[in-house]
Amino acid sequence: MGADGLGTVFTPSLEGMKHVKSDHGEMLTKPFLDVCKLILPVIDKFGAAMTLVKSDIGTRLENKYLSDPSKYNHLYTMIQEEVDAKTAKGSSSCTNCLLWLTRAMDFLVELFLNLLAHPDWTMSQACTDSYGKTLKKFHGWVASSYSTVMSLIYSIQSNFFLYISGICMQCVLLPIESLI
Repeated sequence: MGADGLGTVFTPSLEGMKHVKSDHGEMLTKPFLDVCKLILPVIDKFGAAMTLVKSDIGTRLENKYLSDPSKYNHLYTMIQEEVDAKTAKGSSSCTNCLLWLTRAMDFLVELFLNLLAHPDWTMSQACTDSYGKTLKKFHGWVASSYSTVMSLIYSIQSNFFLYISGICMQCVLLPIESLI
């Protein structure tokens, strides 16, 4: 819980996850997008490195859903349509968007696990290790400089923890650079 007793920046997302699946276990697109939007303030703190993930959620997935909400009520429908059309592997596909969203979330989970397991590590160490375990294999050498950029942005981790713990909820409006 945050200092104000309202939880952390993740609390609304965790609550929203309860509504993402139908009674039959199918992923519902609208609740899924709503949860994704709740996590965007955290993704925003990673700056340009996560811009594509953010724009994919806000444009590609949502626009596809809004083009026919009844047809795309389930995420599976979007994916199956692209698989059938043989467009799922395209860089602008919703399938690719969901793949990179999953990879970004894997990175964030690994980062938070590292920060919890290794309180003596700098943010630089945690980011570099997390990047190496999750995203590096999908990037070329140029993109792998991402971990170096992340290390610079997060050289001081205490204010980042204030943000994610809910103690500094007003930080949602501030870029991470202003917190360090």
